[in-house]
Amino acid sequence: MTTGQKQTRRGWLWKAFALAAVAVVGLGLAATGCSRVSTEPDEVVLHYAGGTFEAIKFERCINPSSGATLLGPGDTAYHYPFGQRTFDFSGAEDAESGGISIVSRDNVEMKVAGSATFTLNTDCKVLQQFHEKIGRKFGAYFDEGESGGWTRMLNFYFKQPLDRAMDAASQEFEWKKLFNDPNVKQQWEQRVGQLARQFIKETAGADYFCQPNYAGTGDCGDVVLTIQKPQPPESLITALAAEQAAKQQNLAQQQINAKVKTELQSIQDLVGVLGPNGAILWKAIQDGKVDVVPVPQNGTINITPRRD
Repeated sequence: MTTGQKQTRRGWLWKAFALAAVAVVGLGLAATGCSRVSTEPDEVVLHYAGGTFEAIKFERCINPSSGATLLGPGDTAYHYPFGQRTFDFSGAEDAESGGISIVSRDNVEMKVAGSATFTLNTDCKVLQQFHEKIGRKFGAYFDEGESGGWTRMLNFYFKQPLDRAMDAASQEFEWKKLFNDPNVKQQWEQRVGQLARQFIKETAGADYFCQPNYAGTGDCGDVVLTIQKPQPPESLITALAAEQAAKQQNLAQQQINAKVKTELQSIQDLVGVLGPNGAILWKAIQDGKVDVVPVPQNGTINITPRRD
């Protein structure tokens, strides 16, 4: 056997040994019921130990972008999102919810669309509490990128508090100002934000939802709300447009009337100075209806009507 053949054979032997080792490890894991879990950059995992014959207890948090972590027999891993998330209540096809109905101070029902941007509080102790109090009940954790209960959880812990906050804030404003006045809308948005953050925390029972720049430091800022202008029924929008058009027409008529009044006053002033005939002649000259031909001094002024 040549040297090259020996080296080739040695390489194949090493590969076979490596494959056999992997197979043995895999069989060992399968035999013992062990498994592995790793995390993506946008997820965090809660590791619970125990199972059928042991008490289940919280073990640890596995941070984002962690390599494969060995789990014991019967252990369970619950995946939760890490980083910015959005609760969309715009009513779009892929939104978590439709728009929210509000009632203004003057009892007009309006629709509001928008979104709440937040991050789940992934401080380990807080996340454990969230999972045990809320996540398990709703099935809000993720499995291979999917979660059956995440949207249901958001509708309960975001939409309901938002609905309460918007209704409460809207009772302070009339619908026309909410729809037409940017300053009033800004005041309304600020009031909604104050109440929503209060109600979201009250509903959840703790600071489980934080501002988007939260990075697992233990601090938890306010959720960020983006709210569009409240929309009244189409019939009221049409009526409001007609009302505005009538106001513009009335304003235009007032301007016409003022112009006519000014012209009449001017004619009265001319009559007072020139007399009726002189005023008529002056007006005809101004309008270009007669020609005035100047003549030498002490001569006669010739006035000739213009013929078109």
